[in-house]
Amino acid sequence: MKKNLLLGMAIAGLAMTLPIGAMAQNDDYVVVEEDVTIMDMPQCKDIYYSSWKDNWFMQMGAGMNLPMLENYLPDGSEKHHITAVYNLGIGKWLTPHFGWRISGLYGAIHWDNNVYSKAKYANANFDLMWDMFNSVGGVNTNRVFSIIPFVGLGGTYTWDFNDHTPAIRTSYGDKPNQWTLPVSAGLQMRLRLCRYADFFIEGRAQFYGDNFNNYAYGEPVDVNITAIGGFTINFGGRSFNSINPCNDIGYINGLNAQVNDLRASLALCSAALAEAEAQLPCPEIAPTTVVQQVNTTNAILLSTVRFARNSATITDAEMVNVYNVAEWLKENPKQNIVIKGYADEGTGTSDYNMELSRHRAQNVYDALVNYGVNANRLSIQAEGSNSQLYDTNDWNRIVIFAPAK
Repeated sequence: MKKNLLLGMAIAGLAMTLPIGAMAQNDDYVVVEEDVTIMDMPQCKDIYYSSWKDNWFMQMGAGMNLPMLENYLPDGSEKHHITAVYNLGIGKWLTPHFGWRISGLYGAIHWDNNVYSKAKYANANFDLMWDMFNSVGGVNTNRVFSIIPFVGLGGTYTWDFNDHTPAIRTSYGDKPNQWTLPVSAGLQMRLRLCRYADFFIEGRAQFYGDNFNNYAYGEPVDVNITAIGGFTINFGGRSFNSINPCNDIGYINGLNAQVNDLRASLALCSAALAEAEAQLPCPEIAPTTVVQQVNTTNAILLSTVRFARNSATITDAEMVNVYNVAEWLKENPKQNIVIKGYADEGTGTSDYNMELSRHRAQNVYDALVNYGVNANRLSIQAEGSNSQLYDTNDWNRIVIFAPAK
């Protein structure tokens, strides 16, 4: 009996000195201490992605083209002719930085080759696009103005030549049409009108072999310069999801630190138990003496709920923390809590972040009620981005729990 009594006393001492599972008590709130230096590592960057169904766009426009071809008249004069061109394209942004499109051009070309000459052409290009501002200035899908360089490879069909004798002939006579494969480069300037529409102006230079106009003479490269303006329709708007592989490293480090503290405390208690056993036998304890149990009823559950940027959706991984809070509240029916929502100050306006933090707190509130917690025991509080728990901005997309006053 004496040995059992000593063992009970040691266990009670262990309970009073150790954190109770993942629970702790504070007059305000409790959050996990995180290792700031981990988030500063170069590999801890946001990774953006979207579904194959998202971020498609279509563009329509019109403008002018200026062909730089064999261009002279018998009197020695020369003049470059500007003509109309029409544009239609469709594409997709794979990330906030890079996208692709298939862009078509249709128009006429005019030039002087001893006599005034003209033809029609249709062109299709596959372009690779780079959003320079998102890459240099940080991702912002709501940016008003963007500059987008692009390069492309395409095919052009030219026909309806007239008023001149082609320099390219076949065994069947004059060649009536021409296929060419141009390479091109250009620059687009995009002005956001709303989430679903942009206005754009872009210039493109297309480089051909010396047979674009079915006439091979002079310079070995024909060039066609186009300048168009128009509108881009963004199907569903522009939006991307993001993850950061280091978001949970600090949280894991905090848990590891708690585990290490538990191990150290357990070692101390084991040593105390061994010392107590070495002092046996000990006096009998009166039957009326009762070992006081540790009261953990008012302990606040050490848990947080983290969110992705610009999102109030609770992920499956974070829903585990919400479930743990619900179970803790069921075990402590006299404890009421305040659900506090936050947003990081680096994204959005103060008013927008206040509303976003309110949605985050409300979603956690609804989830706790769904897990069987009485709604009267819960209240929500939106902190927005005016109050920041962490120096590291990304960590402030969070909901924490505090005891109700």
